[in-house]
Amino acid sequence: MSFRANLLLPFLRDGKRDLAHGSGAVLLASKVRQVLLTNSAGLGGGGELAWRTSFGAGLERLRHRPADETLRELARVAVRDALRRWLPDVELRGVVVEQEGAAVVLRIDVVQGQERAAVMLSL
Repeated sequence: MSFRANLLLPFLRDGKRDLAHGSGAVLLASKVRQVLLTNSAGLGGGGELAWRTSFGAGLERLRHRPADETLRELARVAVRDALRRWLPDVELRGVVVEQEGAAVVLRIDVVQGQERAAVMLSL
């Protein structure tokens, strides 16, 4: 499956007074980041997108919690469920959750067709 070029999300400037676009692994990583970093409706929140409050992964609810085995499993399940729901053609190959200083870092490996992307998120 070949990827066409599309806008990268969240929107970025390309340095030429235009919005950045990409294809292949860059576009795949952009789509995954957009899903996982969007705040979804839940525990006291209405969701970041007013027109689709359930969109996102809910990872914001994991901030300021002890970085223990429970947090790692909650993060892994949130990533898995969000990608299944919002990017069903993307295959999740792995999620590693680590503590780095005060941050919890997620290293996510995904595949879509022939493209593979490694995405790192810091909570």
